Amino acid sequence: MTDLFASTPTDNLLPYDGQVNDLGIVILEANALYENLLNELPWQSDIVTLFGKTHVTTRQIVWMGDNDVSYYYSGQTRRAIPWTKQMLHVKRHIEQQLSSIGINVDFNSCLLNHYPSGADGMGYHADDEKELGAQPIIASLSLGARRKFVFKHKTIRQKNKPVKVELYLESGQLIVMHGDTQDFWMHTITKTKTVTSGRISLTFRKVLPH
Repeated sequence: MTDLFASTPTDNLLPYDGQVNDLGIVILEANALYENLLNELPWQSDIVTLFGKTHVTTRQIVWMGDNDVSYYYSGQTRRAIPWTKQMLHVKRHIEQQLSSIGINVDFNSCLLNHYPSGADGMGYHADDEKELGAQPIIASLSLGARRKFVFKHKTIRQKNKPVKVELYLESGQLIVMHGDTQDFWMHTITKTKTVTSGRISLTFRKVLPH
């Protein structure tokens, strides 16, 4: 498999049908930021409705953003809590990083996910909710444990298997998904028994007004 960490920030990690850029480590004090967010934010278990059944997850979330921003996914509507001073600083830093590769965006919200251990993950999904509009720009910052992140094409198969792109996300590492990525690819954080420490992901996005 190609060493994805040898890529430059402007390289597309996907072979076709979308754009994903790896900007590498952009937060030097990532572990300190992880501890601050873990201890200071009002984490709650996620509530997910699938096939008519509602599940409460061990994965925890915080939905943060501008005033009156709400977001509907997995059968639930979330209303954002206000940005903290620290999270506003992180948001602006991420926007500056994206600007350096020609992506200019003003995010108005962030979904934070806390995975307490490798036993917690996220199944294949696309961030394609209507509130995000066409070709959404989604920046994902990882903090804490190193975890495997996998993209899977929705339709194209090779040798009777779905086309996949795999990478391992380090603490402080930033990737950005844009273009047609959410239309053609799904992504997942895989579960693993070898990771016992926690991870927090910060997924910055721009939710459109209703």
